[in-house]
Amino acid sequence: MPDTQDFDFDVLVVGGGPVGMLIASELRIAGVKTAVLERLTERTPHSKAFGLHARSLESLDRRGLAERFRDGARSWNNGHFAGLDVWVDFALLDSAHNYALLSEQTRTERLLEEHALELGTDIRRGHEVTAVRQDENGAEADVTGPGGAYTLRARYLVGTDGGRSLVRRSAGIGFPGTGGRVTARLADVVLADREKAPMGMERTERGLLFCVPLDETYHRVATFDFEKGKEPGSELSLAEFTESLREVWGDDLGAAEPRWLSWFTDSACQAERYREGRIFLAGDAAHTHFPVGGQGVNLGLQDAFNLGWKLAAEVNGWAPEGLLDTYDRERQEPARNVLSNTRAQIALMNPDPYVTQLRELFQDLMAKDQVNRHIAEMLSGVRVRYGLEGAEHRLLGDFARDLTLRTEEGSDTLPKFLRGGGFVLLDLAGVPEVSETFGEWAAPQERSDRVRRVVATCEEEPELAGVLVRPDGYVAWAADRSAPGAEIAAGLRAALAAWAGTTGPARRVVE
Repeated sequence: MPDTQDFDFDVLVVGGGPVGMLIASELRIAGVKTAVLERLTERTPHSKAFGLHARSLESLDRRGLAERFRDGARSWNNGHFAGLDVWVDFALLDSAHNYALLSEQTRTERLLEEHALELGTDIRRGHEVTAVRQDENGAEADVTGPGGAYTLRARYLVGTDGGRSLVRRSAGIGFPGTGGRVTARLADVVLADREKAPMGMERTERGLLFCVPLDETYHRVATFDFEKGKEPGSELSLAEFTESLREVWGDDLGAAEPRWLSWFTDSACQAERYREGRIFLAGDAAHTHFPVGGQGVNLGLQDAFNLGWKLAAEVNGWAPEGLLDTYDRERQEPARNVLSNTRAQIALMNPDPYVTQLRELFQDLMAKDQVNRHIAEMLSGVRVRYGLEGAEHRLLGDFARDLTLRTEEGSDTLPKFLRGGGFVLLDLAGVPEVSETFGEWAAPQERSDRVRRVVATCEEEPELAGVLVRPDGYVAWAADRSAPGAEIAAGLRAALAAWAGTTGPARRVVE
């Protein structure tokens, strides 16, 4: 690879699913020249993933996108854990979005692609990346498109190209995990008598059945077989699917006219690291697991929100030392936890009669609000809290809630102030150390627009003196009014330096 600084783009994103589109948008908000390379010429109409959970909706709201996703979509307050009879109650969540939103993956991808295009992203469908390499200055991708083969060079490259990621393999990143023991056979089909069709998850002596209506015509039906696997690389036929229905459910439900047939296993793998030099991984390229609880897309979207602003900071020249390394450090644990809870659900779903008593015990526990809330927080992602360095505070590393802020202009909630994709410093008590410390840090014009200072009062948090919120919505610093002034100043100064930088040019505006 030539040692040159002649880049075609700042960042190449390989893979145009929801995660790739969101990362591209986060980069474009900061003016980073970005291209998305997707081998498919059109979005697939089929969706394994159905919904968006609270943390994804909270994050989308901080970019002004929540209403776009809510428009015309159904929501529900309940979910399931391992198909147990006691529902997970999302209404127990301490969130402005304490529900799950029905947004099929293809719809989520479409809305995020529209957002990326609005921001000026170069999206190239029908362009397949065939090779990836890097040197100390940049990364290159060989691409085959409608006009032939070509090569692109960029400062960084992000692989969002799925569980069989070419980017991950090219970077030499290991993908350890557990192999598949359960085979799921899935079909979108017309049922002979939709009125008598089972609903939700049903456990039998031979496996599990999942059945939900998709529209006025089609049902999503899946069988979970704990004994009979499939040959790798083989296709699922309607005959094989209906046979699995008879084996698991005792009846094929008159399933016919399939518009989609697919199969997968409960294999669960996680990349050893999410960064190798100038190459990053996100979404299924970084972690795969059994799609139970609707967590996969949501996990990947949080990867995107975490990585996007950090990579933009590096490209724009103001990233503090080590900022890019925090992506791997912060996002590994949430993925480990999702892999863990999906494995636990598979164990509970096993049709072995010896598991039945364990399921009954779990159901008794889930009837208690404290346990139910714990599982709701786990599935929805709102339990994620980053272990950030700094003065101890109950909010440090947590996601900033939708605080109502009263300013001179009126009353607004926190998400509105994060829509520009930068930091927000809430100055809530008029403590001079907050304004003075920020003034000192922001004095050089080169960094004055990275952090938006909002002077406000907040009745929900009367004890707070100030809060520094990262672009991804997580709290980088917080202090109470009761803290000594010198401590407030030192903590804020350290947080600004650690996260928002001390040198470098101003944050670029979208071209």
